[in-house]
Amino acid sequence: MRNRASLFYTGSLAMVLSAIVCVADAQAAFEIDPVHSSFIFRIQHLGVSYAYGRFNESSGSFFLDAADPSKNRVEIEVKTDSIDTANEARDKHLKSPEFFDTAQFPVMTFKSTSFKKKDDSHFEVAGDLTIRGITRPVTTTAELAGLGKGMKGETRAGLEAVFTIDRRDFGMDAMVGPIGAEVRITVSLEGIAK
Repeated sequence: MRNRASLFYTGSLAMVLSAIVCVADAQAAFEIDPVHSSFIFRIQHLGVSYAYGRFNESSGSFFLDAADPSKNRVEIEVKTDSIDTANEARDKHLKSPEFFDTAQFPVMTFKSTSFKKKDDSHFEVAGDLTIRGITRPVTTTAELAGLGKGMKGETRAGLEAVFTIDRRDFGMDAMVGPIGAEVRITVSLEGIAK
């Protein structure tokens, strides 16, 4: 997976952004394409398997600066009511006050606070994750999955990150034991240059 970016481009991030985005400073702002972005979570069930789910509605943006990656940033908003675990009864329970309490907290957000370049396609990203009105710091590695042109000639870019949280840190301590406390989250973003 770490080598996937090489399928999309060769050379440095600066060269690629300069060539594709065609701006002097190799900077580009991208609006998240919700149809081609994914927010997936995994949690242990009964200590014997993993259950998966996703959120289907999102918005946000990210900014890439090849010359100065410290200026990179990402902001994401996800509608909690769009949770989808392929089971209507379970989704209803997860929307209740025991878990996401979607009536009171209709969105969860992530806002980056720093980007540090690790190599041409990976960054250490720190930011604030807010769920149920509770904000906690998160640090993860984000991969620049690719840069290229869309079917209508628009410039697109993708970022992906995987990290783990303890749901109890966000006020969701119901059923800990039968259901795991740790939740692995995969965020895969595809953005369209503004």
